[in-house]
Amino acid sequence: MMQYDYDLFVIGAGSGGVRAARLAAKSGARVAIAEDDRIGGTCVIRGCVPKKLLVYGSEFSQHFRDAAAFGWTLDAPRFDWATLRDNVQNEVSRLSGLYRTNLEAAGAAIIEDRAEVVDAHTVRMKKSGKTCSAERILIATGGHTTIPRDLKGHELGISSTHAFHLEKLPKSIVIAGGGYIAIEFATIFSGLGVDTTIVYRSEQILRGFDTEIRAHVQSELQRTGVKIVTGAVFTEIDKLADGRKLAFLTNNMRLEVDQVMFAIGRDPNTRGLGLENAGVKLNERGAVIVDEYSRSNVSSIWAVGDVTDRINLTPVAIREAQAFAWTEFMNKPTAFDHADVASAVFGRPPVGAVGLTEDDARAKLGRIKVFRSQFRPMRNILAGNEQRTLMKLIVDAASDRVVGVHIAGPEAPELVQVAAIAVKAKLTKAQWDATCAVHPTAAEELVLMGEPVAHDNEAPA
Repeated sequence: MMQYDYDLFVIGAGSGGVRAARLAAKSGARVAIAEDDRIGGTCVIRGCVPKKLLVYGSEFSQHFRDAAAFGWTLDAPRFDWATLRDNVQNEVSRLSGLYRTNLEAAGAAIIEDRAEVVDAHTVRMKKSGKTCSAERILIATGGHTTIPRDLKGHELGISSTHAFHLEKLPKSIVIAGGGYIAIEFATIFSGLGVDTTIVYRSEQILRGFDTEIRAHVQSELQRTGVKIVTGAVFTEIDKLADGRKLAFLTNNMRLEVDQVMFAIGRDPNTRGLGLENAGVKLNERGAVIVDEYSRSNVSSIWAVGDVTDRINLTPVAIREAQAFAWTEFMNKPTAFDHADVASAVFGRPPVGAVGLTEDDARAKLGRIKVFRSQFRPMRNILAGNEQRTLMKLIVDAASDRVVGVHIAGPEAPELVQVAAIAVKAKLTKAQWDATCAVHPTAAEELVLMGEPVAHDNEAPA
């Protein structure tokens, strides 16, 4: 007689949870996965996928402006928000359906209910009240957008989740935050013709990215019409008689807008999960504390993805889940290596980055070389578009290894995916230089940066 109902019970059907459930089920394990929302999680339903589709939609305004230089004559283009919004949601639904189909094909049982932990081997469904036992429990509940509930009038604002479903496009919006979500939605809204303002507490947006890249993106956003207010935060939001909002800032500014959006971060989804019933330890942000194999302090409970607050990126959640499944169900002990994970910001311009920033490399390595190239892409020259590309290579002076690649410009996320292979493989600058360029491309600049702009402990030129 089997001791447990399932070999694995997964709570959360986002990218990480689905990958773990599918692999475990395909290995022959008895698997159940519980989800109280649509299958697909943040990335598919309210994150990466719909966001990038909206970014694509917003880019057409610049494409239309550029088209004349290439001989195209266009009537005045018109934009319909409802068409884009609904088409994006249709694609989201299609992808969610594929996730469901793949789970079913693998043999995983799908439970459409909220699961809560009762003890180290038991979960309870909130709606049905049914309990299930499992040898292993995997927490893959992701995170949720942070709302500043101590701010007076916070209920008048929206989050990125709400932004995908707006009934109509606002004429003006103020976005609180300076991270990638704020930058991407500022890009979307401004590209669709919305008067857009960013309010950020620090002096430079995109904390955690290379300093020069941050300055470049901030300058480009401002050049294309996005207003950026730094060194300030909201103190209050009021509703005006006509339904518009009045945002008060710490620098005494007042912004009258149609919509206020919060993009100030995300918090792990652990509240109300009952993890305390099993003695699972959380950090100060509420994230599950795990080891390199994604195991919590309770031997039967694991966690992957944003709920662990390690590197909050969808591909990382997938790789953590894969490593978990290999270790626990395929006799292939695997710990995912979180070093040199590439990331992207789909802003204007888009950003791709992998490895150490210049500042971090100096602090960690001491002696470095910095290579930089800044140029206007060929298409932009003919179009009269002033947007420029910035590329940087960070090199360890002692070993000649390229330890960081940072790109801001068209197709940066696509370029950095390939560059990440070289950084992960610990290739040297000499090996990059030995690679023949593909001409004419922007990517060729990555192998043509001959002389460093900064060397050893010198400041950047």
